[in-house]
Amino acid sequence: MQSYLFIGGNQDGVNVPMADDVESIQLSRDTYIRDTLAVGIDASFTFYRHEELTPGGVLDLLVKHYEAWALGRR
Repeated sequence: MQSYLFIGGNQDGVNVPMADDVESIQLSRDTYIRDTLAVGIDASFTFYRHEELTPGGVLDLLVKHYEAWALGRR
């Protein structure tokens, strides 16, 4: 079992161990959909996005998070 990052909704930022074949999951009242972000041809990661988030919205949240993280390290 591998841990997957949840993006958006009430579970935003939580890592949850899940079986590899789960395409969607209902947590509380939120539904999360399995998705993959690929960077180039060799790098990718699988995560669960809130059903109301588009893939572009996920990317926006990730960029905002890492910008804030980088500023906090100064």
